[in-house]
Amino acid sequence: MSRIFRAAAAQMGPTQQADSREHTLGRMIVLLETAAAQGVTLVVFPELAFTTFFPRWLLAGEALDRYYERGMPNAAVQPLFDRARALGVGFSVGYAELTADGQRFNCAILVDRQGEVFGRYRKVHLPGSVEPREGARYQQLEKRYFDYGDLGFPAFRAGPDWCDAIMGMMICNDRRWPESWRALGLQGVELVCVGYNSAAYDPNGGVTEDAALRTFHSTLVAQANAYMNATWAIAVAKAGDEDGSGLIGGSCIVDPNGRIVAEAKTLADEVIVADIDLDLCRQGKDKMFNFAAHRRPEHYAVITERAGVVEPPLRQHLDAAAPASPGAKELT
Repeated sequence: MSRIFRAAAAQMGPTQQADSREHTLGRMIVLLETAAAQGVTLVVFPELAFTTFFPRWLLAGEALDRYYERGMPNAAVQPLFDRARALGVGFSVGYAELTADGQRFNCAILVDRQGEVFGRYRKVHLPGSVEPREGARYQQLEKRYFDYGDLGFPAFRAGPDWCDAIMGMMICNDRRWPESWRALGLQGVELVCVGYNSAAYDPNGGVTEDAALRTFHSTLVAQANAYMNATWAIAVAKAGDEDGSGLIGGSCIVDPNGRIVAEAKTLADEVIVADIDLDLCRQGKDKMFNFAAHRRPEHYAVITERAGVVEPPLRQHLDAAAPASPGAKELT
């Protein structure tokens, strides 16, 4: 039997700080309905889909807390769950999570076609800084507002509605790290859902990166890592000019050979659709990236033993070397 279902990336244009939750949720429901009308049964929304990207500001108290969800679903987002269930469409969505014990995570969930949450992921690779950078035009304060994810990179087995697919999630910066993909690849992942809010400028200052380069990098990592782990990837942006800060678009659906099969054309709300043929994963998983046959983990220890770079020592120059032994030939 073929293992094919239809999925969509629901790219969102900017969500401004002044936008109401009802307005944003209404946009998401329209995207959901647009996808459902095309036969889609899985919709992937971006990172922090319900709000603006609030880590760009220095916030405290209620001005900060209002961006977090204390349960999922909750009354504010229930209309999205209700409409998705009525349409028979499942989804993945990213949001800011505040747990009962006060932990804060950049989170994403998988919701099945019956409206039940069956997968949760918390962002591991947090960019930015804890303290604002003095004199910087733009800030990135995710390390201030979120705890590091504590769930690793779990894979989830979907039900028969999605052909028992093995699915995983990443959030924004995670997609730039090959370890994220390989952790899922070693669980047999067949579809990775990635939501992002990526700056259209160098978030660390300087002029070495622009929107075009950052969009290229975003697409590059989706294609390369989908290929190297023989998995489908759905990478979805929140894009455009959000409260004066640019976000790249470039939402795309990539097949297990690293080929883009659908790609957004705008920086606005946009739905792109593809048929996800999970059997296409077999070519890579059974041949080039047959991990059991070809990986040599005994040589990869350095990957988990250190975080930073340790360079090899400098080679000794010939004129500082020890005297050559008698009869040694001079190098020419």
